[in-house]
Amino acid sequence: MMGAVLTTICLIAFNAKAAFASSERIMVYGDSLSAAYGIDQRDGWVSLLQAKMHAEGVTVINSSISGETTAGGSNRLMTDLAKIKPTIVVLALGANDGLRGLPTAETRKNLQSMIVKIQAARAKVVLIAIQIPPNYGIEYSRQFRELYFDLARSNRLPPPPFLLEGIAERLELFQADRLHPKAEAQSAILDNVLPAIRKALNKPVSAANSTPKS
Repeated sequence: MMGAVLTTICLIAFNAKAAFASSERIMVYGDSLSAAYGIDQRDGWVSLLQAKMHAEGVTVINSSISGETTAGGSNRLMTDLAKIKPTIVVLALGANDGLRGLPTAETRKNLQSMIVKIQAARAKVVLIAIQIPPNYGIEYSRQFRELYFDLARSNRLPPPPFLLEGIAERLELFQADRLHPKAEAQSAILDNVLPAIRKALNKPVSAANSTPKS
């Protein structure tokens, strides 16, 4: 009798864990900064997130493509939403728009379109802010930085964290192109975005959850 009870409890626990694992699906939607460009895929911040979330029963899918723009992302988003069916989308696009000097109004329009599509698919949006170096023009850099916060306010999203907060100024953390972070910077990138992801998951941030610095 006791054995049957224990088996039933184990089956309930297993089914509850399986249900949780299948209920939360995070899709990371970015460019080369999220696609581990120039480093081993296993060292990228999204892979680090996958390992952390897998241990907690949450699925993470990386739909980032090197060279992607907000226009390209917007064009393929509906297909990816239908295929992956995420409950949370980490939207980290815009860097290539800025590097190409595209009008900020165009970037804003594309990101807004993606936010609407994601929410229509009943998924939460975790918007990630991108900064452009001041050598692209102080005013352009300011407008680019502010568009993410404007989008967050107008769509009632949490303030977006900067993807490369605390990293952008440290050239020793970048590859030779000075655009893409090295492997040793990836845990810091994860630390920048993880609190926003945990908030979307309704999971508390604790010291035990923080990523060790390399």
